[in-house]
Amino acid sequence: MARVGVTVERLVAAAAELADEAGFDHVSISALARRFGVKDASLYSHVRGLKDLRTRLALYAGGELIDRIAAAVAGRSGKEALRAFAGAYRDYALEHPGRYAATQIRMDQALVADSSALHRTAQITYGMLRAYGLEEPDLTDAVRLLRSTFHGYCLLEGAGGFGADRDVQASWDKAVDALHLALVHWPREQENDD
Repeated sequence: MARVGVTVERLVAAAAELADEAGFDHVSISALARRFGVKDASLYSHVRGLKDLRTRLALYAGGELIDRIAAAVAGRSGKEALRAFAGAYRDYALEHPGRYAATQIRMDQALVADSSALHRTAQITYGMLRAYGLEEPDLTDAVRLLRSTFHGYCLLEGAGGFGADRDVQASWDKAVDALHLALVHWPREQENDD
């Protein structure tokens, strides 16, 4: 019988808090059971196991992240939208390192096919990039460039990996400016075929 007060939603929210406090790798059924004052086995009536819990956490955090990005880019386009998107992404990654780490896990596509957060993420990201006149397969390439740049920068910054005297915010601004220029002057797939 499920413990009164324990729900899937509360478990995922507690997992998100634990991820930020202790790190995503420390999110476990046992750690959550201790938080709720129950035995591990009682949580299995709410989640199928650790993989299911972590997938739910990834979707939860992804929803938070895209909500933040959507609010930031609303009414903007081009460089302004890119700057707002990048800033919201970075702020979330630095403020919620454990939740952010959850958004980077590889998930079974069958489990996430109906995720409204993932669909919304694709809509907002691709919508922003279409303002640069990009179409497939260039859109996918541009998404991969942005994601790898943002992710790498946030990981390095979060780990204290930038030791030079240069202001980290100034470097971030230059990186976003460089991405804007790359998007404006994107080598279109059709151009490469000539």
